[in-house]
Amino acid sequence: MEILIIEHEDFTLLIECGKYQKIKEKAASIVGSENLTSVYSWSEGVKSVKISDTEIVNGEKSDAVFFDNADYPIWVDFKSHIKNAEFGSILRTENENFSFRHNILAGFLNYGNEIGRSEIVIKYKTSESEKKFVFSFEVLSQKLDYHQHWKTIIEDIEREYRLLSLDYLKRTYHSFSPDSQGDTPELIWWSIFQGEQQKFIKACRNIIDRPRRKITGEKTYLRADRLTRITNNIENELAENRHNSAHLYCIDRQIYTNDTQENRFLKFAIKSISQKYSKLQKNIEQNQKVSDDFKYQMQDVAHNLDRLQKHPFFRTVGDFKGLNQESLILQRAFGYSQVYKTYNLLKRAYALNDGAYRLQTKDIATLYEIWCFIEVSHIVRQRLNITADDIEHRNRTELNGLFTWELGKGESSKILFKKDGVELAELIYNPQKTNHIGVDNLVSLTTVQKPDIVLQLTKNDFKKDFKMTWLFDAKYRIDGKEKGVDVPPEDAINQMHRYRDAIYFKDYADREALKKEVIGGYILFPGDGEKTDIQVSKFYKSIKEVNIGAFPLKPGDSENRQLLEDFIGSLIDNKSTNLIQNVIPQKGTIMELGNRVLIGLVKHEVDKFLDGTATFYYTREKFPSTIALDNLHYFMPYFKERGVINVYKINKIRTVKSSEAKSDPSAGDGLRIGFELEYSHQMFDDFKMVEHLIHCSFADTVFEKL
Repeated sequence: MEILIIEHEDFTLLIECGKYQKIKEKAASIVGSENLTSVYSWSEGVKSVKISDTEIVNGEKSDAVFFDNADYPIWVDFKSHIKNAEFGSILRTENENFSFRHNILAGFLNYGNEIGRSEIVIKYKTSESEKKFVFSFEVLSQKLDYHQHWKTIIEDIEREYRLLSLDYLKRTYHSFSPDSQGDTPELIWWSIFQGEQQKFIKACRNIIDRPRRKITGEKTYLRADRLTRITNNIENELAENRHNSAHLYCIDRQIYTNDTQENRFLKFAIKSISQKYSKLQKNIEQNQKVSDDFKYQMQDVAHNLDRLQKHPFFRTVGDFKGLNQESLILQRAFGYSQVYKTYNLLKRAYALNDGAYRLQTKDIATLYEIWCFIEVSHIVRQRLNITADDIEHRNRTELNGLFTWELGKGESSKILFKKDGVELAELIYNPQKTNHIGVDNLVSLTTVQKPDIVLQLTKNDFKKDFKMTWLFDAKYRIDGKEKGVDVPPEDAINQMHRYRDAIYFKDYADREALKKEVIGGYILFPGDGEKTDIQVSKFYKSIKEVNIGAFPLKPGDSENRQLLEDFIGSLIDNKSTNLIQNVIPQKGTIMELGNRVLIGLVKHEVDKFLDGTATFYYTREKFPSTIALDNLHYFMPYFKERGVINVYKINKIRTVKSSEAKSDPSAGDGLRIGFELEYSHQMFDDFKMVEHLIHCSFADTVFEKL
């Protein structure tokens, strides 16, 4: 299906897309047809541009043609006088997709997950000259409103992690404007200078051809026959030396010099920019994605900068020592103002604010993944009701290669949520290591598992520092609609089942056997639909049924975001025993909750029970028959007139003779019940009285009642 036709004086350009109508209908159902527009612009020589047989105007909005993750075959049929043509892109693989044969340049484009403004650049030769045609447009998302949602995602990421959203060697770009705060890393420096480099080089040449000079005085020595002006002093000196023709006379004369403050700044600017450009150029050329044509352009710019730096003009220009005051010449004079502007642009920070300067960002799938991590962290903080001072970031961002930053992975990205020094939760982004998950004590013994977001909540209701794990995976994908609700990708849901089955807990210190770790796994996707319809959807109901499911999450949708907020809030508010009860056990097994507690009066070795060093407890010869010994998991020592405070784990229960229990042979052969113990944790900050133990020695209870 031909969707765009450009009639040019030198060629006819056709763009096709076999699934265009289906893609547009899908995008319209998600983001609304009124949001599927793009501004088109093009260079000279165009006779007409038509989209679906409707002619459009240069620089004005029209129906969107280009979407993410769609194939666009392109045909450029040149007229007979064209000798050669090529597709101009900075990416090697993209150029390899195009070939020129029989006066036709053909290939295809697929922007993947890159959205934003882009260009089709065609370079070709005639018998007279080389020409370049540029056609500019916007690549839209099928799942999010590019004009609204994308900007929100970028702003949210930049607010948390400065410059994390930026990237380079992308096929789309966005408009940024100078910012009063921040720094200028190499990524921004390179991006801004790419648009300014030709103007900068041209301005430097204009200055060298017609420099600003100043008049300065200097002393020189001349013979009498070279003097043009004779002062009174010189006249007397001439009289004294009238017989000495070789005598030299000292005079002051006015000359023009290039050694001005502005020319010193020019020399400094060319040198510093040339050195920085050369350094970055060498590193970029090592990237295998860079096309040969783009490498040639970089080499040409570097060569021109080097020639300018070594120009004879600068031999008489001194070193730049700073500006004592503002220079009107640098701000307004021809040539100088462009150099001064470029240098200042390279020193400025930039923010997303519809400016005139191009910056490239990470693809939307990566941005959405980072944004979901930030959103989950905000929800956890909000539901724990803690301040920013109670949050500990292990690491914010890490430099990834030459230019770009990425969010630290595994332990390095951990966010700890604390209150009064007590750890309540931790959130980890994209943990991944060989057979280790990148989180303490979590392993995968088969293949590498890479969940996007790991949420661990710390529960102390029956065991100190007991961590419970849930996984979230951000997927920038939608598998159509069912009953008016966007549906998450089926393979992503299946992946959560795999995560839960493949990730185990292994305590290497205690050499315990492997244990299941992940309680549930959930997809976060940019879906839409009425909240009431989502609540009865299959992917949402399965959360309660099997702890696997999905939540729609996208910028500005506070109604559906509430579903995720309420779910995470329930995980935080519920006790661990209630959460474990919702886990489906294996057939033929019983879910071991480990919740029954024996409280017993302590008379012997009281200090050991207080400081956690006790290892054995025995009862009197008479023990209440109402207390069942099977499935007793924990023991709490009761200190007379004080109460209970700490918890011991019961490792073994057995009958012992009185002589063994008291370590006294004379104590007799009477039988008692003995408990082999291991200290677990301190349950309360201070002693708690247990009323029904005032008149008896034992009590059987569960943690919830305590």
